[in-house]
Amino acid sequence: MSSPNVTNAPVAGFENISPGSEEEFIINVGRRIYFEQGSAVVTDEARVTIENQARWLKSNKKWLVKVQGHADDQGSEAAQKTLSTRRADAVMAELAKLGVGKNRMWVKGYGVERPVTDCAEVTCKSQNRRVVVNLREEFDESAPQAKR
Repeated sequence: MSSPNVTNAPVAGFENISPGSEEEFIINVGRRIYFEQGSAVVTDEARVTIENQARWLKSNKKWLVKVQGHADDQGSEAAQKTLSTRRADAVMAELAKLGVGKNRMWVKGYGVERPVTDCAEVTCKSQNRRVVVNLREEFDESAPQAKR
């Protein structure tokens, strides 16, 4: 009796990832960029992800991009909202430098409103110091382009 070859079997729910789809972006490119505590400086490691995102976004122009900044719970709520917005601005600036049209992108800083995890350990909290590049089909109310 032999074991089934499941190593290369499609993952349930991801059997039919089509080129240019949101699933392809999430799985093959990655949408999260992480930051050091208290910083909005894009690291070399983060830049690799952003370069992959820019390459994909330039090939898939139908998508709009909401760049969402997040922070951990160090400092006041206002300071964390400002920091999360600065992080999102930094990622958007990098994407724009790499050729993604600014007219397709907008930022929203959430501060500590949307934690990935709620924990006290430094390694755990670091997951909240992030920017998430989300694909959108239309501008939402947070986009300056929606107010025109």
